[in-house]
Amino acid sequence: MTLARWAARAATLTLATALAGCGYNDFQRLDEQVTAGWSEVLNQYQRRADLIPNIVNTVKGEANFEQETLTKVVQARARATGIQATPELINNPEAFAKFQAAQGELTGALSRLLVVSENYPSLKANQGFQDLRVQLEGTENRITVARNRYIKTVAEYNVLARSFPSNLTAMVFSYAVKPSFTVQNEAAITAPPAVSFDKPAAPAAAASK
Repeated sequence: MTLARWAARAATLTLATALAGCGYNDFQRLDEQVTAGWSEVLNQYQRRADLIPNIVNTVKGEANFEQETLTKVVQARARATGIQATPELINNPEAFAKFQAAQGELTGALSRLLVVSENYPSLKANQGFQDLRVQLEGTENRITVARNRYIKTVAEYNVLARSFPSNLTAMVFSYAVKPSFTVQNEAAITAPPAVSFDKPAAPAAAASK
């Protein structure tokens, strides 16, 4: 083997060792984990969005139910699902904040609907509504778990991006700090609404969109 080839190999090995020592491989691993965690968060938010038309249609059958409460849920769902949650969103703090705010608004609107539903005995006695409540609570729990996992992975990634000497690798390869869910928003979602519904929604024609 020629001296030039030996030199090239040695340079390659040196570079590989340097990159490994500066966290390059860790960035690759954590970036994949962040992307996977984000996908799971989106899956759970979509599961919740898919439940809402059934919930709204069931509540619509209750005479004199607060129309304003229903309208707010429908509008909040439209805003939340109207944001295109692409993989790039997790690298854009401003877009991430808008997504987070829209989901928080939907959480609040749903909580209000469930609280108001307690004033309607026929809804509480409706088995379909009860089933939907259980599904919604289960979904809220899944959202919390998915968010917590995402927060933990992003925190690990961000520590790597800010710490020396891996921060040098971050600068060279443009590994920017990623946005995450705020503690305030996390606290708002960790306690699923405790309410009792009741009556499966007839095969839901989609709720107003």
